Amino acid sequence: MTLAPNSLEARDVAYYFHPATNARRHEQVGPLVLESGRGVFVKDDQGKEYIEGLAGLWSVAVGFGEPRLVEAAARQMAKLPYYHSFAGKSHPQAIALAERLVKLAGGRVAKAQFTSSGSEANDFVVKLVWYYNNALGRPKKKTIVSREKGYHGVSVASGSLTGLPAFHRDFDLPIANVRHLTAPHYWRSALPGETEDDFSERLMQEFEALIRNEGADTIAAFIAEPVMGAGGVVPPPAGYWPRMQALCRKHDILLIADEVITGFGRTGALFASHKYGIAPDVLVVSKALTSSYFPLSAVLISDALYQAVADNSAKIGTFAHGFTASGHPVGAAVAMENLDIIEERDLVAHVRALEPHFQRRLSEFAGHPLIGEARGVGLIGALEFVADKPTKAAFDQPGVFGARLAELCQDEGLIIRAIGETIAFCPPLIITAAEIDELFARFGRALKRM
Repeated sequence: MTLAPNSLEARDVAYYFHPATNARRHEQVGPLVLESGRGVFVKDDQGKEYIEGLAGLWSVAVGFGEPRLVEAAARQMAKLPYYHSFAGKSHPQAIALAERLVKLAGGRVAKAQFTSSGSEANDFVVKLVWYYNNALGRPKKKTIVSREKGYHGVSVASGSLTGLPAFHRDFDLPIANVRHLTAPHYWRSALPGETEDDFSERLMQEFEALIRNEGADTIAAFIAEPVMGAGGVVPPPAGYWPRMQALCRKHDILLIADEVITGFGRTGALFASHKYGIAPDVLVVSKALTSSYFPLSAVLISDALYQAVADNSAKIGTFAHGFTASGHPVGAAVAMENLDIIEERDLVAHVRALEPHFQRRLSEFAGHPLIGEARGVGLIGALEFVADKPTKAAFDQPGVFGARLAELCQDEGLIIRAIGETIAFCPPLIITAAEIDELFARFGRALKRM
């Protein structure tokens, strides 16, 4: 591909080192440059319009071009554009948002601290768990258990929790004190004749065996997405969460719910933890917290965890952790307005109302000879492609089929996410039934071209 000299595309290739990208291939094909967005649509620098079928990166809940969020940011910029939270400093927006999130989440959580991304948040969670157990005089209780295919970020710590090999390879990850259990993907990993409940029981026994073999006095926490996202959109099998939660309680293991993708309505509940009966000790949110109009994440923690940490900060003289942008006033103001929109427009009920239609349109593709499974919940779903449907055999060249289909979708005016051979859909929560139909019509046209 020849890029016009001095074009945005040429300058991008010349100067911008992209995340999560094959750098050499990018030099050959160049970027898709997006310039504007409105609702569920975005437009590139050539004027072509696309349905954003992944809400950016699973995150633009209220859609693109929402003027209320722009105005909220501008108002806060004019009043107090920045302040920090170190050494007891605060500001009204951080206070209001912390209070609101704790009350919305309910359950065990009692306090909130802010970071700027899901990766930062989960990195902080690792440090917090270690600090907590040191404070309690349990220096051996440091192992954090995650799952294969789980996604928790890309920092050294959060990237270690992530259970996707590409995020470990050549980065010297994972670090010590991290273990990974089998992903709770019933269709892919169940044994012949095994029911969903049987499968969940087996995964619970795997966790119990790990605790027994390594010692409960070494296992500090279990972190998981209520519905797996970037690992392929995997809803939990029947009986999974009650079993895993009970095991954590039995062995005094902190339960960490990573709701970076599922928080604020995606599954048809405000939090997926509410939907699946999870009462986490730590709840992590980001993305739809501000609809990604501003980088912000929150770590919500139980009172028991806070009390031990607070006592230790008094003993040491400080809790020596935080970021320059922790609780940024503009981000907090945008989050408050974003939550107002979600509540006023009742987007959680909107998701529940559209869920049958979205999931039905998704499942219509299940009969395709190369689609092994259609799965999802709420307004998130996936189609997993296989080389051989009866055996579920993968393609000989991993990632090639999915990447090509994603390119054809883009050509048809649809942006989705290819996770290997799994195509993920996660549109803005404001999407209408007609727009869902158009989304899958464009996908269908792309699939016919494969």
